[in-house]
Amino acid sequence: MPHDLSRLTEALLDQARKAGAPAADALAVSGRSQSIDIRMGKLEQAERSEGVEVGLRVLIGGKQACVSASDTSPATLARLAERAVAMAREAPDDPTVGLADPGQLARNWDLAAFDLADLTAEPAPQSLESSARAVEAAALSSQGITQVEASAGWSRRDMHLATSAGFSGGYARTSTSLSAVGFTGSGTAMERDWAGESRVHAADMPPAAETGALAAERTLERAGSVKPPTGAYPVLFDERVASSLIGHLLQAINGAAVARGASWLLDALGKQVLPATMSVTEDPHRPRIGGSRPFDGEGLPTARRLLVQDGMLMGWTLDLGTARKLGLQSTANASRGTSAPPTPSTSNIDLTPGTASRADLLRDMGTGLLVTSMIGASINPTTGDYSRGAAGFWVENGQLKYPVNECTIAGNLRDMLLRMTAANDAKPHLSTRVPSLLVEGLTLAGA
Repeated sequence: MPHDLSRLTEALLDQARKAGAPAADALAVSGRSQSIDIRMGKLEQAERSEGVEVGLRVLIGGKQACVSASDTSPATLARLAERAVAMAREAPDDPTVGLADPGQLARNWDLAAFDLADLTAEPAPQSLESSARAVEAAALSSQGITQVEASAGWSRRDMHLATSAGFSGGYARTSTSLSAVGFTGSGTAMERDWAGESRVHAADMPPAAETGALAAERTLERAGSVKPPTGAYPVLFDERVASSLIGHLLQAINGAAVARGASWLLDALGKQVLPATMSVTEDPHRPRIGGSRPFDGEGLPTARRLLVQDGMLMGWTLDLGTARKLGLQSTANASRGTSAPPTPSTSNIDLTPGTASRADLLRDMGTGLLVTSMIGASINPTTGDYSRGAAGFWVENGQLKYPVNECTIAGNLRDMLLRMTAANDAKPHLSTRVPSLLVEGLTLAGA
């Protein structure tokens, strides 16, 4: 039987008041998910989960505490509130802790415009299995593919947030996904690669056969990988991994890192951090995109904003707490779960695309490395020193020559981001839309 999440949050707030909390917020989340995994032609795993979880944050002066539970009985809610109040009274004092003022809260939004939930019926397990087998069959049809691991999944998540300051709102989001990992060769010569797709609405998914065929193509291209030469070379980050570079920028402008003084961009506000041709935009209102949301984790209305404009850093990513620590206003970027207080995070991100294709950038780079996958990371949060394991393809005279693996790319993010050139191949359906990025003069450690 479906839970009334709005009533659950109101019941939690009522119990918090009875327990002696002058201020509180409550979050209720329900979820359903299915997943099917196929391996070597056999059904390896079929899972379905369903549940509800509630979280309560109570605030007493400058003290706060968070508690959560998966039992929603009235007795449990009462005990939860009593425990939270007892914990808050023993918590350290933090003058930046507090709910949003009533005037800051979101009041009106059009959920239909966000279109975050597919209203078609939950797929039958047989339907998901059929999709996973179609992905597998498409990959195995390519000569040289020795094994395929295919998966299909579906999920729906409903949430409702309420605060003692007068906010109450919720929404649902759905996701349908397909993926495949292909294998070729054997022993130490075995190589693998993957392809996957995910959409809010199942009707927007590409054909399963396309995903399987792409996984096979990428895998076969990896056969015979060797270490590249060591030296200083240009590196082209493929669209599949280029968003990681912008991810490091987003981490550095996160209010939590800035407030701690642990950011390599601490002195960069109002200064150039990207080429003048590039901007970074956050737009939490894109329809049918999984990262969209009408309000943040503290009930503030979300809005489109420029994080970087024409290469210049415009501001930090802030929730109420980090904004108060820095003497600024929240940017409505609070994110939270049921068991922890809000923290800042971004939603949908766009980097200004270039006019050149990936092939154009390959031609322009001459000799260097095309990176298609990355493993591990060593990033110094205060200096921006960067080192990551990578695999991809060696490029000579603008042409792919052979696949490479077991190499390390090193540089400094502040310098790297200023030397980027963007392609025009960002995927429009992704929450983070970043095209392939060419970065000059990185240190490559290989053979």
